[in-house]
Amino acid sequence: MNNIYTVILGAGEGTRMKSRLPKVLHKVAGKELISHVVDCVLSVNSKKTFVVIGSGSDLVKTYLEKYKNIDTVLQKERLGSGHALLQVKNKVKGLKGNLLVMCGDTPLIKKDTIKKLLSHHLKHKNNVTVLSGTSENPFGYGRIVRDDKGNVLGIVEEKSATMQEKQIKEINSGIYCFKLETLWKALSKVKPNNNKKEYYLTDVISILNKSGYKTDAVSVCSEEEILGVNDRLQLATAGDILRGRKIEELMANGVTIIDPYTTYIDGDVVIGQDTVVKPNTFIEGNVTIGSDCMIGPNTVVVDSKIANNVVIRYSYVDGAKIENNVKIGPFAHIRPDTFLKENVKIGNFSEIKKSFINKNSKVNHLSYIGDATIGKNVNIGAGTITCNYDGKNKHQTILEDEVFVGSNVNLVAPVKIEKGVLIGAGSTITKNVKSGKLAIARAKQIVLDWKKRI
Repeated sequence: MNNIYTVILGAGEGTRMKSRLPKVLHKVAGKELISHVVDCVLSVNSKKTFVVIGSGSDLVKTYLEKYKNIDTVLQKERLGSGHALLQVKNKVKGLKGNLLVMCGDTPLIKKDTIKKLLSHHLKHKNNVTVLSGTSENPFGYGRIVRDDKGNVLGIVEEKSATMQEKQIKEINSGIYCFKLETLWKALSKVKPNNNKKEYYLTDVISILNKSGYKTDAVSVCSEEEILGVNDRLQLATAGDILRGRKIEELMANGVTIIDPYTTYIDGDVVIGQDTVVKPNTFIEGNVTIGSDCMIGPNTVVVDSKIANNVVIRYSYVDGAKIENNVKIGPFAHIRPDTFLKENVKIGNFSEIKKSFINKNSKVNHLSYIGDATIGKNVNIGAGTITCNYDGKNKHQTILEDEVFVGSNVNLVAPVKIEKGVLIGAGSTITKNVKSGKLAIARAKQIVLDWKKRI
């Protein structure tokens, strides 16, 4: 679709959110509200996108810097949607083509819906095409007013609608496509003749119609898609819908979700076939999970890459890379920058942080491994701790291949244990140990006669 430019209206204060954070930066299903809209726009290959910002403009502007080909435009005074769009006029001056107008607080709109809107607009050579929906209970929405031949005459808001107009079930989504050549002249004629003294973008449709230009509306979306988020309740509702869509998508592609009602999966998560996700599991952020895995129950996975045939039970995994056939849990905590190679086992009440653990190694019980490099075929006994922090700096612990660490061992970093070393249970190791040695560092046992005091 050539010569499509986009404006996203995101200057609303969001007072009903009761938050210091701008409304469009509140997260739903793992992403900021405006990010859902931006991703939708990027799918239609918009040549340039402008975001009108207002309240908390510095935060929104900074957030949008991660996207290419997006400019922000400040609306200093919030005088309505028509006034917001006027702020972009100088940015697109002299350009020809079509302008897609989106709302920054509508995360449920689907990419295919926008593509259908643009396709209809271009095919029929309209001056404006409104994306409309149908609602059995249209209270609060602007109504699409048509003549007896079905031509769109304009949009009437709820407060201005007659009793007959209030019976109309075709509603305005707040999403439009305008032909640039006729938009600005019509927008300049909009007057703030309403209780709020604001410039309504909806007035442009009737102005264009009365000027003899082609106005149209295409109803290709469900009411659900055009739900705007204005408060915390609507935020939760949108999240529920987005997660429901994701779970349906995953199940349709061969993932087993034991209980969809107690499973929470963000929209960008990727999961392979024949993986089973058990109840009370949260999979959040940038997560990729392979095939034939078992995730949950009562498990959280955040921003991690997980390969095939991995089992994670009753555990928390954050920012980790996990290869094939790894077993984690129950009750393990895998922290950021951890890399677990094939066939590693992390057992109950063990914590791993910023460590590399090579193939076939085991940390089975009640251990803390931090800032460590662990070789192949290493066994770490119950209660082992890498003492990596001296109160000021973190230090490295290195265990080479085939090291066996007995129970209740303290490894005081920096320390290097070479290949094949055996460390006796209860030892506190403060110095490097050469390959093949036995290291024991504990006080000699003393047995004394003793009589219990009464």
